[in-house]
Amino acid sequence: MPLRKHGLPGWLDPVVTVVETVRPRQLSRFLPPQDGAGRQSAVLVLFGEGEQGPELLLMERAGSLRSHAGQPSFPGGALDPEDGDPQGDGPLRAALREAEEETGLDPAGVQLFGVLPKLYIPVSGFVVTPVLGWWREPSPVGVVDPAETARVFTVPVADLTDPANRATTVHPSGHQGPAFLVESALVWGFTAGIIDRLLHFAGWERPWDQDKQVPLDWRS
Repeated sequence: MPLRKHGLPGWLDPVVTVVETVRPRQLSRFLPPQDGAGRQSAVLVLFGEGEQGPELLLMERAGSLRSHAGQPSFPGGALDPEDGDPQGDGPLRAALREAEEETGLDPAGVQLFGVLPKLYIPVSGFVVTPVLGWWREPSPVGVVDPAETARVFTVPVADLTDPANRATTVHPSGHQGPAFLVESALVWGFTAGIIDRLLHFAGWERPWDQDKQVPLDWRS
């Protein structure tokens, strides 16, 4: 399953540069355990072109799920054996398979162009490979299984870079992280961290008030 950078729209050039140059610690302080522990997984960071310009595909996880319930996220999940080598093409296949299962998108319309360094989510023990794609031929998307997904939506990059939509979340544990208030959702945690770093290193970030805080309730 090849990664292809040929034919991407020009506005994605800064993201391609991020893929080629970013280092793991520039993305997160949570990196995979050196002993190989953790469950291998992948997410699809899918860029499309909507009515308001560049956009990202997100979904909101069902409130009944055991982990990350009700949280907006990229489509994705754990690798299955049939996905193949976790150190090879496995994450690419897993990202597309999970996106199809969760949102109904047609993988044939997606051009994968890069992967970011593997990161770690301590609370769930997932080792996550962010797989980046260009939605070359958009297909209809929506909730496939209400038990897993509450809704599927796209967010214009312009809304993500709008300083009015940015905040810092404060978890009951004291941990703070970036957040986005978009499409009547609070995007926080791992997903917001990836978006925040992509915007920053792609040069799309606009100055925003990092003292503006949004508390997370204990159930999060």
